[in-house]
Amino acid sequence: MTVRVVLADDQPLVRTALQMVITDAPDIEVVGEAGNGAEAVELAGSLEPDVVVMDIRMPGMDGIEATRRITADGGSTHVVVLTTFDDDDYVYGALRAGAAGFLVKDMALDDILTAIRVVAAGDGLIAPSVTRRLIEEFADRPGPVPGRRTLNGITEREHEVLTLVGRGLSNAEIAAELVISVATVKTYVTRLLTKLDARDRVQLVIIAYETGLVTATQ
Repeated sequence: MTVRVVLADDQPLVRTALQMVITDAPDIEVVGEAGNGAEAVELAGSLEPDVVVMDIRMPGMDGIEATRRITADGGSTHVVVLTTFDDDDYVYGALRAGAAGFLVKDMALDDILTAIRVVAAGDGLIAPSVTRRLIEEFADRPGPVPGRRTLNGITEREHEVLTLVGRGLSNAEIAAELVISVATVKTYVTRLLTKLDARDRVQLVIIAYETGLVTATQ
């Protein structure tokens, strides 16, 4: 099945470069391009792509607000944020807005294609190293943690699994840590997604951070 993608970036050269990369992939096609957030929202509504690759910094409506609007209706379109990350203060906000992960602009081309496929399949793109970096980047910043929440209705084992997900461990690593099977870990993660009304693994990481299960020192 072909993954249908909309590219949203205010720099035409970036869109052209991404389109050239995607053109070489037989299972991914670009169905639309947007130069700002408002255009991205409009195209997402009319074309219903599988994935929107979304830049954060765009004129008018930025990528965070566009992501929030695209994901608000609970449709099948997933958003991947495109960022420089090293100097971008908005990654966490974009993830809270409903992004399923993010791409770094200087990452390897094969990794970009893999990321699009992973997100299109409904999985959050958040590698362990990325998780740890997010926590380090945002946990110690001044000001209150947005959306502070409590955990209700989860078992002790689910609590353990959520903590390890928040620390960036893969399912296999969690299985080894808790001495259970990978299939059992997947079951716990699925239950957590349902109980915590989380869209994907990325949001589970955010919940783990917001509830204090994970801190920058862990």
